[in-house]
Amino acid sequence: METVIVRTIFLYLIILLTFRLMGKREIGQLSVVDFVVNIMIAELCVVAIEQPNAPMTRTIIPIAILLLIQLLLAWFSLKSQTVRHLVDGQPSLIIKNGEIDERQMRKQRYNFDDLLMQLREQNIKNVGDVEFAFLETDGKLSVIRKEEEKEKEEEQEQPVWEIDHTLLPLPLILDGEIQERNLQILDKNQFWLRQELRKIGYKDIKGISVCILDDKGTFFIDEKNKWN
Repeated sequence: METVIVRTIFLYLIILLTFRLMGKREIGQLSVVDFVVNIMIAELCVVAIEQPNAPMTRTIIPIAILLLIQLLLAWFSLKSQTVRHLVDGQPSLIIKNGEIDERQMRKQRYNFDDLLMQLREQNIKNVGDVEFAFLETDGKLSVIRKEEEKEKEEEQEQPVWEIDHTLLPLPLILDGEIQERNLQILDKNQFWLRQELRKIGYKDIKGISVCILDDKGTFFIDEKNKWN
């Protein structure tokens, strides 16, 4: 038992020193490489504690090697942009001038639910209000809003629907699929949605990547494959 206690304290100090030498980074900003190294170090320490008869060198040497790899990668990343992109990856442009790049989303395996959730977290109700949105290498969405909302008040006589506007905005179409649950929340149906879309020139539901009804009762619509 004493051996386990001593090993635990010793490994705690080793890990603390190792992570301090690796540099400061928030947990949410860890790259894939950092994450893998952390998991490997954790596994090595668990094995060392569970096997008190095994020599400590079996744990310390691999940790030292991982630390050396991290320090070398950090050094090369500072010197070379290519290495930096290889190790940390690059941000992906998901929205440009209010238009969603579905191809980039598919490439990053990033879905519309994630996008809308992260936009809501930044209090953005309409995708059309976004100038640029970048999916960072740590999975966070960085948003640059449009400086001036060009007030296009072309008075399209839009019907005043009996809708509780505190429920809005709501996505009604995602990736060409009608969101029945959200229509039910609004007490509307597919027929109503198709009619309203036809009025503004959209006949093919499958050709729409995102359709959101905002809190002003207007539709934000992004069509598929605009960037292809």
